[in-house]
Amino acid sequence: MSSIRASTRHSDDCSQILARTRRDFLRSAAGLTLGSAFLRPLWARAASSPKRKVVVVTFGGGARDQETFAPEGQENVPHLMRELIPQSTFFTQVVNRGILGHYVATASLATGVYETINNFASLPPQYPTVFEYFRKDLKRPPSDAWVVAPSNGFNRIGESSHRSYGFGTGARVILPKHLLAAATSGGATDYQHLLRDNYETPYYSPELEGNDFQLQQLEMILKLSVDDFKAHAQTLSSPDELSLYIAHQLMRQVAPSLLWITMHDIDVAHAGAYSLYIDGIRRTDRLCSDLWKTIQSEPEYAGKTTLFILPDFGRDSDDDAGGNGFQHHRTGDVLSRTTWMLVAGPGIREGVVFDRAMESTDLVPTLGAMMGFSPSFAQGKPIHELL
Repeated sequence: MSSIRASTRHSDDCSQILARTRRDFLRSAAGLTLGSAFLRPLWARAASSPKRKVVVVTFGGGARDQETFAPEGQENVPHLMRELIPQSTFFTQVVNRGILGHYVATASLATGVYETINNFASLPPQYPTVFEYFRKDLKRPPSDAWVVAPSNGFNRIGESSHRSYGFGTGARVILPKHLLAAATSGGATDYQHLLRDNYETPYYSPELEGNDFQLQQLEMILKLSVDDFKAHAQTLSSPDELSLYIAHQLMRQVAPSLLWITMHDIDVAHAGAYSLYIDGIRRTDRLCSDLWKTIQSEPEYAGKTTLFILPDFGRDSDDDAGGNGFQHHRTGDVLSRTTWMLVAGPGIREGVVFDRAMESTDLVPTLGAMMGFSPSFAQGKPIHELL
C-alpha cells in the first residue's frame, strides 16, 4: 500500500513539474499572466441565462508538449498560441486518472465519472451524460444538444445506460462518415480515406444505428452538400475537416445550446508516421481557430458562447521503455495523463494561466454550474476560477 501511495505522489509531483513548465512556456511565448483564484460576485455568477451556449471540443488523439507548447513545438500550434490562448483562461494541469482509450476517456469527460466500459465495444456510458443532465434539468428539446464525432465508434456517446436517464434523454449524435457514405449512396470511392474508422484498431467496425430515412432527414435539416464541403475544405483527406463542416452547418441551421465536437485526426500517430502526427496537430490547431471564428460570426452564438478545448489525454514519453513514444498511449505515464484546457468566452478572464491540479471529471460539474443544471452522479468538482 505504501508503494502505491509513493507512486501516486511521484506521479503528482511530475504532473506539477509539467504544469509549471507549460506555464512558463506560455508566459514567455503568449504573454499570459499567472492567475490567482478569486470568486466572482454573486450577481455575475447569476448571469448565466438560458441563452448561454457552450461548445466543447476534444483535442482528440493526444498530443505531447514537445510537439505543441514546448519551444520546439509551438510552430505546430500557431493559432492556439497567437489567437486563442491570449483570449482565454488556460489550465496547465488537467489530470486523467481513468482508462486511456479514446472512447472511454471521452465518455468520462462527458459524464464526470471515470468510466470503465470497453473502449472497443458499442456500449453507452454507464453514468448520465452532460447532455442528459442538461436536457432533463432544463427541460430542453432534443434539438438543443448535439455531438459531432468523426469516429463511428462514438455512436453511443450521446446518452447513457443509467436507469434514471438513458433512452431518448440525451444528445443527437452525428457521425459525419455515416452521413458521407449515405450522401454518396455507397459510391464514395473518392472519399474512402475519410471513411476509415479507427487508427488504433483498423479492423474494428462498430454497428451503426440510424436508417436511411433518418439520415435523409439529417441531410435536409443541415442542408448538407458534398460539393459544398469540397469547396470549403482545405483538404479532403481529413475526417476532422468533415466534422467541422458538419458542425458549422449544425450551428447555422439548428443553433444548439450544447454542442460537443470530438477531434480524432491526431490519432493517426498509431500508424507510426511522425509527419502525419504533426500534420494532425497542425490541422486540429487550425480547425479550432476556424470554429472560434464561426462562433464570433454566427448571430446565435456571438457574445454568448463559452468554448472549451481540451485533450482526452496525451501520449507516451520517448524516455519510457514500456511505451512507443508519440505513437501510442499505453504506459499511463505523466505525459499520457497530464493534459490542459483552454476556456474562452464572455465573462472568462483573458490571458490568464492556472497551474493548479484538476481532473478531467471536473468538466461536467463546471458546465452544470455555468448552465444551471445539477450533475448529481458526477464525481468531479466545479472549476471555481470559471464561475
